[in-house]
Amino acid sequence: MNKKKIILIGIALIVIAGVSVWIFSGSTIRHKISYVTVPVEKSDISNSVTATGTIEPVTEVEVGTQVSGIIDKLYADYNSVVTKGQLIAEMDKITLQSELASAKATYDGNKAEYEYQKKNYERSRGLHEKALISDTDYEQALYNYEKSKSLFDSSKAALAKAERNLSYATITSPIDGVVIDRAVEEGQTVAAGFETPTLFTIAADLTQMQVVADVDEADIGGVEEGQRVSFTVDAYPNDTFEGKVTQIRLGSTSTSTTSTTSSTSVITYEVVISAQNPDLKLKPRLTANVTIFTLDKQGVLSVPSRALRFTPEIPLIEKEDIVNDCEGTHKVWTKEGNTFTAHPVTIGISNGMKTEIISGITEGIQVISEANIGNSSANGQPEMNANSEKSPFMPGPPGSNKKK
Repeated sequence: MNKKKIILIGIALIVIAGVSVWIFSGSTIRHKISYVTVPVEKSDISNSVTATGTIEPVTEVEVGTQVSGIIDKLYADYNSVVTKGQLIAEMDKITLQSELASAKATYDGNKAEYEYQKKNYERSRGLHEKALISDTDYEQALYNYEKSKSLFDSSKAALAKAERNLSYATITSPIDGVVIDRAVEEGQTVAAGFETPTLFTIAADLTQMQVVADVDEADIGGVEEGQRVSFTVDAYPNDTFEGKVTQIRLGSTSTSTTSTTSSTSVITYEVVISAQNPDLKLKPRLTANVTIFTLDKQGVLSVPSRALRFTPEIPLIEKEDIVNDCEGTHKVWTKEGNTFTAHPVTIGISNGMKTEIISGITEGIQVISEANIGNSSANGQPEMNANSEKSPFMPGPPGSNKKK
């Protein structure tokens, strides 16, 4: 029994000592509030959407041929600078020249026959009017004339076609530009069947380029013509290029994505962005990572958006603090000594982080953006504030791990 009494007395002494320490130390803890202030200053406010696109020339022409044959000569190669009307290729003309000669001979024969039958018809008509020949002879002369006229017109069309086909064998550039692709070699046979075979691709002016970006349907509603755009390409990762939205195409593209559990369709719209390329860094078909600024103002007076949400109320202020409020839908607060003063402001655009200030306060004034509530003890060691938790892995103050 004596041993149990000793243990109970010891436990009681420990509890009393702990309560005493808590009472006396608790009386020395004081409440502490700190305020974060920021200046009203000019800054850029923007909001953006991102997309992926392809660099393309503004004007790009595929040069082909409408006749089949063998490529005889090439006068342009990759990167060749060409002018409108310049000879860039020739096809073998022997077959086409033969077809033209045949069409010309047929034309000449039909022309002679037509002229003879025309004169014969005119004579027969005169004789028939005087009743010197029968109706049958007159009708035969008329038939021969009309038949020869039809053959003559047909041969005239065939001759024109043969001449045009021969001209197609001489291929010239339709625009001033640069050859960015050559799809044939000398001696190669091209067949103009259901579609025209492409021989060259010519870009008009590589100093003026465009980006065709695929914008998701969730973002397209905020995109408008004239908005500022910045983009990068993998070829020059340290360079940022500028552009402007020039067209939003109404046609959409649906892309299916399949996962292990479901299949979904992604709808995108093509947005055309103009871009200057004076140093020719942007090359056709490069992939561009595009940022379209759907909200963009530069150098406007602004404050952090959280400053408009601050209100000096308990527990964010001390009991002895003075609050000078005012009427206004939007307001910011300043603090001088223990006095809080509200300033009604007119706001403009906001991207969630910053808000434009149109009027109500001048540049440079320090406004309260937030308040931090915490405790500090009499020995100066800070305690956790009301919104924080102590991590079990965070080291404590010096001496806290010492054994007694």
